[in-house]
Amino acid sequence: MLKMKRISEAYEMKVFTDTGDYFGDVEEAILTQNKVFGWRVRATKNSFLNKVLGSAKGVIVPHQLVKSIGDIMIINKSAVPSYGPDDD
Repeated sequence: MLKMKRISEAYEMKVFTDTGDYFGDVEEAILTQNKVFGWRVRATKNSFLNKVLGSAKGVIVPHQLVKSIGDIMIINKSAVPSYGPDDD
């Protein structure tokens, strides 16, 4: 059964990748023509996003990369910015 949620219920929701990494917290929904276009996710103190971004405050995750929204939001691993010594 499909359960409907209000967008406001997603604010401050914890965001995890589909591999189990804590990504950050939902800060805002971005709407276009009455549809969710994306989600602004804030980098929090212990989040993977904070380690990757450094001084940036967060990222915008396109709604197509959201896999599930319930008690938490699960996003596709491809939404994670890549970094590391192997990246060019």
